[in-house]
Order: sequence, then structure tokens, then C-alpha cells
Amino acid sequence: MQDTVISRRGMLKSAACGFGSLAIAGMQGARALSDNPLAPQTPLIPQRAKRIIFIFMAGGPSHVDTFDYKPTLFEKDGKDFDFVGVRTGTFGKQSKRKLMKPMWDFKQHGECGQHVSSLFPHIAGQVDDLAFIHSMHTEGVAHGPSTLFMHTGATNLVRPSMGSWVSYGLGTENENLPAYVSICPMASKGGPRNYGNAFLPSIHQGTAVGRAGSPDDARIRNIDNAMLSSAQRKDRFDYMQSLNALQLKTAGADDGMESTIKNYELAWRMQMEAPELTDLKGETEATKKIYGIGDKATDSFGKQCLLARRMVERGVRYVSVNYSDESNNPRWDQHSNMPKHAEHARNTDKPVAGLLRDLKARGLLEDTLVWWGGEFGRTPFSQNKNGRDHNPRGFTVFLAGGGIKPGISYGATDEIGGVAVDKRVHMHDLHATILHALGMDHEKLTYRYSGRDFRLTDVAGRVVHDLFA
Repeated sequence: MQDTVISRRGMLKSAACGFGSLAIAGMQGARALSDNPLAPQTPLIPQRAKRIIFIFMAGGPSHVDTFDYKPTLFEKDGKDFDFVGVRTGTFGKQSKRKLMKPMWDFKQHGECGQHVSSLFPHIAGQVDDLAFIHSMHTEGVAHGPSTLFMHTGATNLVRPSMGSWVSYGLGTENENLPAYVSICPMASKGGPRNYGNAFLPSIHQGTAVGRAGSPDDARIRNIDNAMLSSAQRKDRFDYMQSLNALQLKTAGADDGMESTIKNYELAWRMQMEAPELTDLKGETEATKKIYGIGDKATDSFGKQCLLARRMVERGVRYVSVNYSDESNNPRWDQHSNMPKHAEHARNTDKPVAGLLRDLKARGLLEDTLVWWGGEFGRTPFSQNKNGRDHNPRGFTVFLAGGGIKPGISYGATDEIGGVAVDKRVHMHDLHATILHALGMDHEKLTYRYSGRDFRLTDVAGRVVHDLFA
């Protein structure tokens, strides 16, 4: 007599009228029995945004030189000011530092009157669609920990990235594409952990497209096979699936084999659609011009921003666009050369403004949330004559679309831009607010691992309801 092998889950499904499998479904959620682990999920609360584009300015742009206008810095330029240190060796210690005024003039723009420096003339034209948060503060003071915290909500522990949480909570809008894509991510300063799934199922890991500073290589690797034609690849796929089906029929119901078959099907669907996704040749010259593609300064980042629009347009749920490189000092990290900010602003200003304009023209901005920001800001004091140090205690980010109230400024730093003092927004609060916009309760979006329930905001975070229209 041939022995019959049955899995534990198979036993739960077949024994006692299947009541065991009902219990499992109750503990793990309905997705445990879903055919597609990335199937769209129904939000628990009203959903303002269906997708998100995170524009990451690696290195920490100086808020007092860009969007946080502080007249006191102009008035007291070069004067000593008491400062409590946040760096190793200076933490908690008070010392005298010299204030340094912004190197660029500020003007008010739009009907809302938002102050923007001359660094960003194109974004300045979009301020009536933006919500500036001037009272951000975060954990960590070095690039690695602060970047990890911005992406994962943790500085020194392996935790799922925000995009992975969004994928886990909402699934994808297009079953032929990944739910989460990171365009040109860094290999350092957190590296793959910035878009990793940690203990969440691996299907929710971000798909890296390209490398930091190399947008022309922004494609999904190994998805094409130049040695075989489309017909030959289809024949191989059909043959592999027929073998899988035969094994499944022979061995009987098996969740592992069923999952393998479904993963092959997902990979095949991606192979059919993803190559077209990253091909910008079909875009009109007029559209490319909006992003600055073709111009030396803006061509690189313009391609990344246009690629992000193409992705959300086709149903990718979370797209991270990284303005970064692999140097010891990420691009915006200017400790001794603040004039370098002009180059980075020139490289990114038109592409970001172009993305906002393009999304709005296509009706996508209404339910797409755009988040722009770095891992921290910079101090109002001089460092090495004309540089600025890291400042995690007060800085600026902006949001747009996705139900966010347009044309507003929320919160404030002190008179010199050193510390967030009014309506303070911690990074956990920003994460909670973004999840809320996407229709998820940050306290209920949890995953049980190693004996406890984990969430993006850990045991903190509050939704900033004043940011919503």
C-alpha cells in the first residue's frame, strides 16, 4: 500500500469539514487563501491616494537655503549663537557657533505666498499645489541611520521598508507589474535595506531598477532573453508549467507547488509588460521637454521622474525616485561647499516640477501622493567656512496630491531654523499620515513576527489630519 503524504495545511483544509483552515484564515487574513498575494486589498478607511511617489534627495538639502525663510539669518549673519550639539562628541554640549545666512535670495510665490529661494524657480511655480511641512524632526544624525529611518522607521534594526508595508497592505493595481519599485537606489547608506521586505513575505520587496547615478540603466535586470524569441520563450514557459501541473496532479493538492506555479505566472506576466514600462522612446518630445530630458543638467533625473510617472500610470503602487550617488558624501551633503547646492537644485528642479505638472495634466495627481525630502536638513551655522552640518532636529519636506491640502505651510522651526518648535512632525508622524492617505491605519497595519506584532511606526506616530483637504 502506497503511503499518502499530506501537509499540515492540507490536513487543516480536509479534516473536520475544513474548520482548521478557517481558523488559519482568521489569524493570517484573507490573503492567505488568495490566489494572488499582490491582489488589490480593500482599504479599511476612506482612501485619498491610491499610490505614492517618494522623491528622495539623498544627503540632506538645506531647508534654510531652500524653503524655510528665516530673516534672522540675514540680519545676524556671522554672529555667534549658542548651540547645543547633536553629533558624537558634541551631543548635549553647548557651544558658540557663527550663524550663516542663505546664499540665495527668497521670494514669495503663488497665491499662497510661499517663500522659495532662487534655487528652485520651477518648483516655485507649483507652490499652490504643495503642502510644506517646516517642522520635521527625525532619529539619527548620520546618513546611514537617518536614511534607514526615513525608509523603514528604524535606525539600527532590520525592518520592512515603507514601500513593502504599502505593498503588503494594499497589493498592486496591476498584476503584471511589481507593487513597489525603487529607481536608481544607493548600494550604501542602508543599501537594499531601504527597499527590503525584512520579515514580510519576499513578494513585497521593492524591485530595484537601475543604480544610483545611472538612470540609463534603469530597467528590470534579467527580464529579457536576447538568445530566444518571444515565441520560444512562450514555448518554454508553457512546457515548464505543464510539468508543474503534471507534478501537482500526481502528488495531489500542495500549497508549495501551487505557489510555485503562481510565481511563474507572475514572472511571465512581468516579462511581457515590464520591458515596455522602462522604454521612454514612446513618449512625445513635448513630454520629455517638460522633464528636462535632452538638457545636460536635467536629462538624468528627468528620465527617473518620467519613469516614475509611467509606473504609477500603469498601476505600480509605490515608486521611490532616488537622487543619489555612491560617494562618501551623498549629493546634498555639503559640509564645506554650500554653493554646490546650486548644481543639485539645477539637476532636480525642472524634473520634479515637470512630474507635478504632468501628473496634474493627466488627472493622476488627485489620487497620487508625491513626497519630496531628504533624510534631514542642515544647520543654520557655518561649518568649514561655507558649509553646513547635518540637522535632524528641524527641516522641511513637501507633499502634493493624494488629498493633501494644497498651498499651505505647516509647522515651523525657531527663528534661525535650528529646531522644530511649532506643530512638530516626527518621521513616524509623517509615515502614519501617508499611510492614512492611502487608506491604512498605521496602528492596524501589522505583521506578526518573532512573537510580537510589528508595524512601520513601531509604538509611535500620529496622523496629522490638518494636512488633508
